[in-house]
Formats: sequence, structure tokens, C-alpha cells
Amino acid sequence: MSKGNGILRPKGVRGVNCGAILQLLRQYGPLSRADLARHSGLSEGSVSRITSELLQRQILCEDGTESSTGGRPGTRLRLQDLHLGLGVEFGRGEARLASVTLSGKILETVTVPIPSRPEDALPAVAIAIRKFSEQYRKSHIEGIGVSARGIVNNRSGVVEFGNLPEWVSIPVREWLQSAVKMPVYVDNNVRLAAIAEYNYGNLSEVRNSRCLLFAKVDDGIGIGIVLDGKLYYGPHDAAGEFGQMVIADGGDSATAGGPQSFEELASSNALCEYYGELTGVRSTSRTAEYRTRIRKICQLAVSGDALALKALSRTSRYLGIGLTNVIWGLNADAVVVDAPINDAWPLVVRMIRDQFPKGEEIVTFRHLALRPSSLGGEAAMIGAATLPFQGLFTSGETNRSNSKKSLGAA
Repeated sequence: MSKGNGILRPKGVRGVNCGAILQLLRQYGPLSRADLARHSGLSEGSVSRITSELLQRQILCEDGTESSTGGRPGTRLRLQDLHLGLGVEFGRGEARLASVTLSGKILETVTVPIPSRPEDALPAVAIAIRKFSEQYRKSHIEGIGVSARGIVNNRSGVVEFGNLPEWVSIPVREWLQSAVKMPVYVDNNVRLAAIAEYNYGNLSEVRNSRCLLFAKVDDGIGIGIVLDGKLYYGPHDAAGEFGQMVIADGGDSATAGGPQSFEELASSNALCEYYGELTGVRSTSRTAEYRTRIRKICQLAVSGDALALKALSRTSRYLGIGLTNVIWGLNADAVVVDAPINDAWPLVVRMIRDQFPKGEEIVTFRHLALRPSSLGGEAAMIGAATLPFQGLFTSGETNRSNSKKSLGAA
């Protein structure tokens, strides 16, 4: 039967089943063959054949035996750390590089300064990638994943509108792939963080969610949307740009103040600016310094400092108002927050929840899981570095094997 009829050939079925088994091991960690059969719905014979092949390909390895319940204990299997993805995370004036395993474990990171203009930044990053990858020659580097801010076309690898004026219609994938001679994949930083939390995080409520919202709060605010385990991009790759959503309006008069956006009131910059107004100490726009400043504000708030509490309460209140609107619109069942203010999460979570509608009849909010990111601020990097593995977890084939011929001819 033809592929165009939407019916998979036997090889295609094996590939999908292989991907399903790898996905289970990615999300749940080491499992026995019996566990894999139970979770996947496949027969133990099918699981045994698939895992034997994956062991031969060094994609899986054995991880000891499970505890006996009376019968013969099964051997647990886990993802092999031999296969690596390299991640690149673009920031303001710098780029971070990391090596990450199939299981989402970061092995090493390095930060390099880069110019702001893309025609200067991309060559600097290419040099850093080549230098960084030299130490991993004995490993299987499956490719490079790039995390970029702004509106990104993940199919073409083009940054359509970045967070700096010069970053417009920049063919990041084409340029880097030609320079480093490895497969390159590019996506938006918030989307990558969202899917990394879903695939590699340790929050069961997130893994079992139908609609996950991942709120990345920094100098701006973006929300990644994961529906039934898949990222939602929107028709123009701009889904989740809720930072520009208006959540306050001082009125029509010029003196009262006009409409104010979500990120103007709830971002990290907003917290620093408001705390500066309260204390008379001017805030800074430098990324490293304002993050240090936020940590200090959080520490003071936790210890009971009145001004720090007032600033954190205001920012968290607006964060809660904005999230409430998004939750209503998308009927989310899980929200993950990745923000510097997570340092004061016991305070922040209460302030956010105070903005949610009350009443047992409001099912959406009654069952909502609201959690801080479990990936310690590294969600975007893990999402980027594991982009080269996406083919493996869907069809059982590495992206590297599918593209090395064309790259070899480049």
C-alpha cells in the first residue's frame, strides 16, 4: 500500500513502536522489558525484539536488575549516554554552549562573548562549536540545536524577528550548518523550554497534562504551549507571544497612564524597576546584574523585608492576572513557571493563586497544577541540545544518519 494512503508499512510500524519505547525511557527513566510492555501496550516479544536492536545500536544499555517480587527480577534498561546533542543558547552579548545526553543530562557548558550583529555573531559561534566539539570525537554527536529568542521558523531554521533589531530574516540553520558540517536545528527558546519540561522534567502532573503552559519570565514574558505532548506553533510561528497582552489600563487621560502589557508589569525588569522606585536605588539593564538583584530581592522578601515583599507582591500579582487570562482561554491543566523569582516560590505561588477565580464549580482552576520548573533554569538549553534526537523518539532513526550524506557533499 502506498505511503500516501496514510497506512504505515511494517518498517514504519516498527519505527513508531521503537520511538514509543524510547519516549517511555526518556520520561520515566530505567524500566524493565515487562514495564515497557505494560506501559506501551506492546507484546513482550515485540518489546524484546526492539530493545535488542536498540542495545546493539548502543542507544540503550542495561542498568541493573529491578527488585524481585517473588519471580525472576527483570533487567532494567536506560538510554545510553554515548549519543550527544550540542546546544547553543543565544543571549544578549553572549552565547552558551552545552553537551547533553539522550536522557537530557547536561555534561558541560561554556559561555562565549559574541557581537550583537548576526553576521559577526554566527561566525563566532561556529568557531566556538568546533572548539567545543573536539573533546567529544569518541561520542556520537547527533547535531546542533539552537535556542533563539523571537519569532523563529523551525522548519527553515530562520529567525524571522529576533530580540535585537539586526536579527531579522536571519538563516541561522543554513549558515551554521555550512560552517560546522553537522545537522543544525533552530527553534524559539520558550518553545524549547516547554517541550524539555514535558519530556525531561520530573513533574508527573506535567507529563500527564493535556494542555501545558510553560511561562518563561525574564526581561520579557513568553509562554510555550504543549497540547497532547506536541508543541503548538500557530499558523505564523508566533503562538505564545502573550507578553504583549494588555492586562492594565490607567484610563484615557495622558496623566492616568495608558494600556500596560503583561511583560511591562510582570517581567523581571518590572520587578527591578519597581523595587528601585521603592528604595531609590536605580536598577540596571545588564542581564547578569539584574538577575543578581532579583535573587537579593527574593532573599529579602523571604526574610520579611517590607519593601522587597511589596515589590515581589506587585509583580507576582500581575503575573497571576496574566496567567489567569491565558489559562481561561486555553483550558490548561498544568502551568510551569521558569523565572528568577522562583527563588521565593513559596511566596510567589500563593500570590499567583490569589488571582485565580474561587469556587469549587470552576473546574479549570480547581484541578490546575501550578509548579516551578524542575529543570533549574536549563530548560531552554536542554530543549535545544535534544532537538537532534527528535527523529529518534518518533521513528527510531537518528537525524544524523538521515542527513549525513547531504552534509558530506556540502
